[in-house]
Amino acid sequence: MSEEAKKADVLEERIDALKTEQLESALRHLRSRLDSRDAALAHSCLRCGLCAETCHYYQADPSIEAHPAYKLNLVLAVFKRYFTVVGRAAPAWIGAGELDQAMIRKWLDSLFGRCSLCGRCFLNCTVGINIPRLIRAGRGTLASLELVPLELQSTVRTAVEKGNNMGIERQDWRDTVEWLQEELAMEVGDPSARMPLDEKGARILYTVNPREPKFFPLSLVAAAKIFHAAGESWTFSSDCYDVTNYGLFSGDDQVAGQIAQRLREEVTRLGSQVLVLGECGHGYNAHRWEAAEWIGNTGTSLEMKSFIEVMAGYVRDGRIRLDPSLNTKPVTLHDPCNLVRLGGVIEEQRFLLRRAVSSFVEMTPNREQNFCCGGGGGQLSMSRFARRRLEAGRIKAEQIRATGAKVVVAPCHNCVDQLTELNKEYKLGVEVRTVAEVVAKAVVTNG
Repeated sequence: MSEEAKKADVLEERIDALKTEQLESALRHLRSRLDSRDAALAHSCLRCGLCAETCHYYQADPSIEAHPAYKLNLVLAVFKRYFTVVGRAAPAWIGAGELDQAMIRKWLDSLFGRCSLCGRCFLNCTVGINIPRLIRAGRGTLASLELVPLELQSTVRTAVEKGNNMGIERQDWRDTVEWLQEELAMEVGDPSARMPLDEKGARILYTVNPREPKFFPLSLVAAAKIFHAAGESWTFSSDCYDVTNYGLFSGDDQVAGQIAQRLREEVTRLGSQVLVLGECGHGYNAHRWEAAEWIGNTGTSLEMKSFIEVMAGYVRDGRIRLDPSLNTKPVTLHDPCNLVRLGGVIEEQRFLLRRAVSSFVEMTPNREQNFCCGGGGGQLSMSRFARRRLEAGRIKAEQIRATGAKVVVAPCHNCVDQLTELNKEYKLGVEVRTVAEVVAKAVVTNG
């Protein structure tokens, strides 16, 4: 039996062992996640089918299970059955369904396995139904039953227990920053160039995706080079530097809020003024927008910015100069769903690329309407759904190929990882870079 099959069996055992009181508790959790507005909108579906054409999963596999409205109705069927008068009296008449083992298996397969929470269906819904919100409520209900796919739950648990989702030990992180500082000094030709740690009173606390120190350390050098060129006052934290928040993907609001709160407390501890979120689409959305709902009003005002916004500000203010002739290959841009469609950071990356590269070509469609690459929603961490993820990424691969670009820029490390896999799967022959890497290469360091 494969490792994936063994992991699936653990979930199957848990489903089979569910007791009535657990299901009743799960129903209470679902009800707490859906307010009257959610319920009213969900019941407003016109059955127009437009959402199907917006979904990259449905584009790759036009089956009913991949249809956004089907996923929506899996959650809505349970809500109708237990929380509406007609659903309790005549469930079959309105398509209501029991929360039982069979329904839970459908939820796992569709809510986790056929959705990246990208929000494109929501953007194009004719009546404005927030389908991802409802799907995430379903995921959260499964989380309350400890039925999150184990690979995703392991990532969440590691972040909570170790302070970062890769489980990097504190000393290993410090050692990495130390040797990268030497790389930075050589890169900029300045032996005094620094990558500060725990510097009290630094204006900016900069957070990163732990995949950077683990697998892409030179992307950290790129960010530091930009800070150095801008003469910025900034610092890393030794203990709290992870911009990711996989609680967004598991649907567990309590854990997501706990992770978000730690970053806020670290800003206070270090006395920084601005929390700068590294190139991580879901990290930006989670901390900048969603966290307020998870942790409530803390009574403090914290300025938060994407590193994309910070870099664009440096260029506008003349704090860094860029030479586009240093990036000669044709470049295209992937729009991460959580940063762009759900986060609102849309034009800053384009402003930067038009000044940092010699040839920039847009994908079609782009901006808010761009298709998800398939790496979001926790998909990269759920190996059991890997084949679906790559097949659903076909539409993104076709977008990239149509541009003729040789470099794909993606301001999100989940997207970078997925695009790297799509590059191999569909033989695109491109390089995948972050915005900071491209900007850093174009920075004029003398004169």
